[in-house]
Amino acid sequence: MRLRNIEAGDIEAYVRMKCDEVMMAELGGPLPREKVEARLRKDLALAAADEAWIKVIVPDDDEPAGAGSGTAAGLVVLWQDQEDGVTVSEIGWMVLPEFQGRGLAKAATGRVLDAAAADGRWGEVHANPGVTNGPSNGVCRALGFRLLGERDLDFDDRILRTNHWVVLPGQHGGSATE
Repeated sequence: MRLRNIEAGDIEAYVRMKCDEVMMAELGGPLPREKVEARLRKDLALAAADEAWIKVIVPDDDEPAGAGSGTAAGLVVLWQDQEDGVTVSEIGWMVLPEFQGRGLAKAATGRVLDAAAADGRWGEVHANPGVTNGPSNGVCRALGFRLLGERDLDFDDRILRTNHWVVLPGQHGGSATE
């Protein structure tokens, strides 16, 4: 598995992830395509400004590194947001159904946390998977996130019931290469 930066050509992968009822079940349901296209444009600008890391997961069985962009199997995103007037770092991930069950989310999230530790600017990193999202909560457990409890979170104008996890990059468990 390798990670690459988000590209304008990733629109179909974005649509597959964010407009799909199953993929978005834990995030309040599918988004309209227009909203997803606008989100990609915003994400490209955030990544270009180095205000967020938006990494595309490319599986090993796709093109070798350097042979083009490679198939998008999913995303890992690290960004900062405001919570009660405080800047917090947050991480989230999505993996398309045909790539699930391979450990890609854990490996990719671990690599981004490793890079965040080396970078030093992100501080503690929060994750907020839905309380019923077993695989994503499992990624948090496997990578050494500490569960702070449940909470309601506004995501894209939708209130979600989430588990609130936190980890300090560099002190997370699990190997990014596992």
